[in-house]
Amino acid sequence: MTRPQPVALGTARGGWLVAVTVLASGMAFIDSTAVQVALPAIGRELDATLSGLQWTITGYTLALASLILLGGSLGDRYGRRRVFLVGVGWFAAASLLCGLAQDTGQLIAARVLQGVGGALLTPGSLALIQSSFRPEDRAKAIGLWSGLAGIAGLIGPFLGGVLVDTLSWRLVFLLNVPIAVLVVVVALRHVPESRDHGDHGRFDVLGAVLGVLALGGITYALIAAGQGFERPDVLGCAVLGLAAGAAFVVRERRTPDPMLPPRLFADLRFTGANLATLAVYGALGGSSLFLVLQLQTVLGYDATAAGAAMLPAILVITVLSPSAGALLQRVGPRLPMTVGPLLTAAGTLWLAGVDSGSRYLTEVLPGSLLQGLGMAATVTPLTATVLAAAPDALAGIASGVNNAVARAAQLLAVAALPVAVGLTGAQYTQPAVFSSGYRMAMLICAVLFALGGAVSWWTIRPEPSTP
Repeated sequence: MTRPQPVALGTARGGWLVAVTVLASGMAFIDSTAVQVALPAIGRELDATLSGLQWTITGYTLALASLILLGGSLGDRYGRRRVFLVGVGWFAAASLLCGLAQDTGQLIAARVLQGVGGALLTPGSLALIQSSFRPEDRAKAIGLWSGLAGIAGLIGPFLGGVLVDTLSWRLVFLLNVPIAVLVVVVALRHVPESRDHGDHGRFDVLGAVLGVLALGGITYALIAAGQGFERPDVLGCAVLGLAAGAAFVVRERRTPDPMLPPRLFADLRFTGANLATLAVYGALGGSSLFLVLQLQTVLGYDATAAGAAMLPAILVITVLSPSAGALLQRVGPRLPMTVGPLLTAAGTLWLAGVDSGSRYLTEVLPGSLLQGLGMAATVTPLTATVLAAAPDALAGIASGVNNAVARAAQLLAVAALPVAVGLTGAQYTQPAVFSSGYRMAMLICAVLFALGGAVSWWTIRPEPSTP
């Protein structure tokens, strides 16, 4: 297989490539944002507890975060477009199962399968951009991808709310099927294949298994801890998760063909950007979950109104992300990756004061806009820095690492925050109890956002040329 010629942004090939990656990422983004708005409706219809709703989110994220490194490695070795398209088809089939689920157990199982598909398509989306576009066009392409894919985030909460209030939460999942068909048709005709031609090593199956055990054990322990820290299953899974995590580190350092090459972390920019990702996306996952539930449980919003309330923030991200790519070309990643999380922290502190009787225009909207402005400044330089710090041959695994860190951060935040603020069982339906936990959770998230900015300042050194 000959190496494809680099794609220029602004050409027909570049347009098709951006369109395919945006559509596929958008499918996953719509699903994740719309599901959060649909949680109360899912809980009512399926009689779910708070733990059941947590697992509706974390079941997907657990599978995604656990397998995304393997997905990136598969793409690098066997073809990024090929693995990407397998992931798109898998995601669509699992979405169909989600839409047909009759109880919480079936929904969680289908969401886990959906996460497997996401682990195959997600790293491929950015890896196709990094490996296909000319180096001078990559930052702009990533900014364009961030902005256009953000439209899915813009549509997701509102669309999910409309579907929940007028038809059924099940359509949140079923809509993925026609989107996936369109992605496959376009990609097969217009997207070039790419891979790492020099990689012929064996897959690190043991590393993948240890990664799954580590995340799975720790996540289960955090969620089940709400019913008692001393339970044998909680302690056992916590020990299993920590031991598997330690074994994973040892394995990756010693095996000749690691799933996660340790040399990637020798670059301070790569390590620092992923540490910032851990803090920022953990805070984002936790604050988004608690804000949606606060708006519905305490302020009395229906699903449509709760989704619409999130539109301005996501609109800011959508409009400004392409500009963030151009800003990255001029000033480098350090400044926006520092200021962006601090702005998001300020917006989260503002939202911590939202309670019963709060007015949208004066108490919800300003904080949401600050969050959107901060994330718009953060996402593009963060992603571009991670990809630029890795060799092109490892674009898939570098994207997989960053996506795994982001999803693991969200997974752990959703699992741990309710326990940390004292919420268990069906307390998400009790306004007075939930509101108290909400304030504490938002303060924790604000601290995490600020920590992400501090990490960026100390680890992302000024560069003479942009990534």
